[in-house]
Amino acid sequence: MKKYMNFIPLFLLAGMLTSCEAVETIFKAGMWWGIIVVVAIVAFVLWLLSRGKN
Repeated sequence: MKKYMNFIPLFLLAGMLTSCEAVETIFKAGMWWGIIVVVAIVAFVLWLLSRGKN
C-alpha cells in the first residue's frame, strides 16, 4: 500500500491540470464572444451616428 502513496500526488495534479484546461477553454470562448459583442455595439453606434447626420 505504501508504494501507491507516491502516486496519489501525481493523480491529484493530473486532475487539477485537466480542470484548469477546461476553465481556460471557457475563458477563451468568453473572450471571443466579448470581442464580437463590443465590435457589434461600436458598429451599431457608428451606424446610428452616421444615420443621424443625413
